[in-house]
Amino acid sequence: MRPELKRTHYCGEVSEGDVGKRVVVNGWVHKVRDLGGLVFVDLRDRSGIVQLAVDAQQMPGLAARCKQLRSEFVVSATGKVELRPQETRRDEGGASAIEVRLESLALLSKADVPPFVVQDDVKAKDELRLRYRYLDLRRPVMARRLTTRHLAMQETRRVLSDAGFIEVETPFLIRSTPEGARDYLVPSRIKPGNFYALPQSPQLLKQLLMVGGIDRYFQMARCFRDEDLRANRQPEFTQIDIEMSFGDESDIFDVAERVTCAVYKRVLGVEMNRPFLTMTFDEAMSQYGSDCPDLRYDLKLSDVTDRFRDSSFAPFAKAIEAGERVVGLCVPGGSDYSRRVIESLSAIVRPLGVFGLVWVKLGPDGVKSSMKGETTGSFTESLAQRMGAKQGDILLLGSGQKLKLLAAMGRLRQHIAREAKLIPEGRYVPLWVTEFPLFEKDEETGEIVPMHHPFSGILPEDEPLLETDPLRVRGRLYDLVVNDQEIASGSVRIFDPELQHRVLKTVGIGEEEARRRFGFFLDALRFGTPPHCGIAFGFDRMVMQLCGVNSISEVIAFPKTTAASCLMTGAPAAVDDSVLEELGLRLERGRDKEVDK
Repeated sequence: MRPELKRTHYCGEVSEGDVGKRVVVNGWVHKVRDLGGLVFVDLRDRSGIVQLAVDAQQMPGLAARCKQLRSEFVVSATGKVELRPQETRRDEGGASAIEVRLESLALLSKADVPPFVVQDDVKAKDELRLRYRYLDLRRPVMARRLTTRHLAMQETRRVLSDAGFIEVETPFLIRSTPEGARDYLVPSRIKPGNFYALPQSPQLLKQLLMVGGIDRYFQMARCFRDEDLRANRQPEFTQIDIEMSFGDESDIFDVAERVTCAVYKRVLGVEMNRPFLTMTFDEAMSQYGSDCPDLRYDLKLSDVTDRFRDSSFAPFAKAIEAGERVVGLCVPGGSDYSRRVIESLSAIVRPLGVFGLVWVKLGPDGVKSSMKGETTGSFTESLAQRMGAKQGDILLLGSGQKLKLLAAMGRLRQHIAREAKLIPEGRYVPLWVTEFPLFEKDEETGEIVPMHHPFSGILPEDEPLLETDPLRVRGRLYDLVVNDQEIASGSVRIFDPELQHRVLKTVGIGEEEARRRFGFFLDALRFGTPPHCGIAFGFDRMVMQLCGVNSISEVIAFPKTTAASCLMTGAPAAVDDSVLEELGLRLERGRDKEVDK
């Protein structure tokens, strides 16, 4: 590229302060407008758009060349910055007040007609955008999102480096470890029949770094999980991985809060108060019906089982007798809900295990309810008082198995908050959720499995329950929630070999299997392991929230679809038989057609 064609300014950075200066801008043609005597070219790069102007009477040759430009042609333009006439300015500030009076133009590259118009308000379907992702990335909004990602990553590195953490890279080709999802496997050519696993996280490796005396580690770790996808998951993703020795919850909370505060302030200018609020898993579920409660609005659930235990309302009385609970939600100003609205709310909880909603309206003309015989006197007054209700409110009640019921009512809480516009924009409320159950029962197999992974510590007072009542054991686990999104998760780790064996045995991993799968780690625990703890931020999810979008595919340069496919490159794809033969592999008959699909 000739020196005189190299840019002096990005398009979006040319400003009123440059008036009178000669500038060179490079970029893609966004739009050409021929007004007869004047020709305008909007030139775009990652920073934004600048308007180029040429007078057709003064420079007819240059004007003619501009008229021949098409969308996405690549050009270098030289000219002098001038103020635009007041009547032609848009109310956008910045570049809208200036234009570059064109003096010369060099065509660097032509372009075919793009499959969609490259603009922020894109009309193309997601599949088309992903197929031509390199065109989609030209939209300034995509550049801003990737810039936000960059800023967040750099701020994270700064805070952790200043706090004495060392950035260490861990390998991608590792042995499979129990992380809760399926591994992506890589066959070994050198050892036929053996496979590497791509890391679902560097869990054991970062713990081994603590055994190795590194003391404070972090990594912008790439992770891989072969699982069903949804809006905030991808088969490969990035996490801010942090581990530290000789600390506990208070130490890791301090570090994670410093990272969170710094990133949100740098990117959004948002100040977060420290220390962050803290509540246990049981408190979060019982009050908000979610382990990621959104505290930007104040709708709390109420367990009113005791109020209905001796009630004449048969559906609830029978449910309680069967061991179920009754939970209610008071909706301020909801006494004017129609039956149609209430039925639509029942439709939200019904698929989640709640048969339907019972309602009590505290209207100006008295109490109305779907419960017959329980709407007057001390019962209604006691119920309303228990749930913090006043005139004009509605009480929505449901029954069911405890955790399913709470989750259903929590979903109802979120829906009502959105519909009633109770969620303030631009507010970010961080929260620590602690003391998660260490184990849960797999719904399909009935087996006891780790809620997170089997290397998390146990609350000391629950350790005696490990063999007798494991589902009541609480782990030294913690999640960091901002609004309704879990952005980080971690735990205090097990560093006692005997306790580690007991936990593995509880989840059905005997000594022989443990030795086979991760004997290297169990051996390391015997050589002086320090107390240690850690946390991992879902970096893509954090950036998604910082950018105000609902899918992490919008903040990743080259994401996969929900079928784990790359529409741009065609991955995954079949390979030649010779490659499979070299790896000692062959496809089962009939599977080759599935691969082609």
